[in-house]
Amino acid sequence: MLVSGDWLTPRLNGIPFFHKPPLLYWLEAISMGIFGVHAWAARLVPALHAGLMLTTLYIASRNIGDELLARRATLMLGTSLSFLIGGQYINHDMLVACWIGVAIWSFAAAFMQGERPDVRLALIGFAACALGVLSKGMIGFALPGLVLLIWLFWTRQLRKIPRLPWLRGLTVFGVLALPWFVLVHQQFPDVLNYMFGTQQFSRFTGTTFNNGRAWWFYLLCLLLLLFPWVLFVRPTRFAALEAREKAWLSLLWIWTIAIVGFFSIPTSKIIGYVLPVMPALALLSAIGYGEWLKNKPHISRRLLPSLALLATLTAVGATVVAGHFSQKQTSADVAQTLACEASPQDRVYALDGFPYDLPFYTGATKPMIIIQDWDKVRRSAGDNWQRELFEGAHFDATAGSILQGSEVLAAASQGAGNWLLLPSATPSQGRPPGWTSVQEGLNWALLRSAGKSPEAAQQKGLAGCKH
Repeated sequence: MLVSGDWLTPRLNGIPFFHKPPLLYWLEAISMGIFGVHAWAARLVPALHAGLMLTTLYIASRNIGDELLARRATLMLGTSLSFLIGGQYINHDMLVACWIGVAIWSFAAAFMQGERPDVRLALIGFAACALGVLSKGMIGFALPGLVLLIWLFWTRQLRKIPRLPWLRGLTVFGVLALPWFVLVHQQFPDVLNYMFGTQQFSRFTGTTFNNGRAWWFYLLCLLLLLFPWVLFVRPTRFAALEAREKAWLSLLWIWTIAIVGFFSIPTSKIIGYVLPVMPALALLSAIGYGEWLKNKPHISRRLLPSLALLATLTAVGATVVAGHFSQKQTSADVAQTLACEASPQDRVYALDGFPYDLPFYTGATKPMIIIQDWDKVRRSAGDNWQRELFEGAHFDATAGSILQGSEVLAAASQGAGNWLLLPSATPSQGRPPGWTSVQEGLNWALLRSAGKSPEAAQQKGLAGCKH
């Protein structure tokens, strides 16, 4: 979007990419447009949403309890893996988790104001649902709706639902959420069926998608994402509580159980899916910690900061491990060579793989030619990058022309200004002839075609060159 100026159509290597709605892509492009194309500028978007999640937890906790409880809950979430790792990982999960949390807090607080829900809080809830939909689709309103409906039934507040400012709320929701879907549907008529039918409903109900896990997978995720604070969560004795305290505590439990239960149904499970329950679970942990301390006057005041330090060091260690994992896939080393040796007019071919991060590091604006046996891939590809590309090409045949077979490599090897990337583990006898090796990187090998560009056309250097 930043390069092309087309803010309607998300694209992956020039091919339409409609797996998710565009809020993340818009904000990423804006951030890099302001601060430059840097990794930290991209990470700023989920980081700001993590910060908003933390802020709303603090405000809600003060409304439910007192300043001490709010600070304790904020500390627990802020030192957790869910915040420190999820808040820098660039995907849709932190965005939708943030807006789901804002929606639940806002609507719940609106209902707790009295017989007639608070209008301003309710409108914030409608706006948060709209931004949740733009973040990751139907769960942006379905999950807040599920949690709140169960909670209102449980606390006998269903009578308040008709008293919401429905006309104004749906207007706010429609103005924020609907224009992009309408416009993109006009340009690509099948896109809503693909986005909601294939990528959401089929992914939820199907068994052919990646990351199949057992039903208990998310219980382990909660332990990891909020360690060690989740160990203080304990069953609540509702009988001893006032009505207001019962209502808020029941919301926290329903919030956690309903969303974890919802995402435990499909076979495909990803750890980031449970990020929406982290604010509720952090507050339950803070409440449980306070109850645990009541009968333990001998416990040092240093316990809480010591556990916070432990949690933070755990997150730092996880970040280091994640960095090593990323290094096993990156093309950054060969990208720097390519950025300084290639010309803007040159063409890059990728064989037997897809270096996602190459254009980010090189600053190239021309899509790569991706070489595969696409007829065979279309028959056998699983839930992977190959499917992302050829399904996206269904929406734009012109852009899909960058998906080519290996027969084009012979002519490309003799032309001028052509580059080839292939996995560095590819043996020499398995590499296409006619290409000259330039660099053997950690994960990718960079080769150059034999043809020479005219001197007048040799304007070397792409935007990513750091020399």
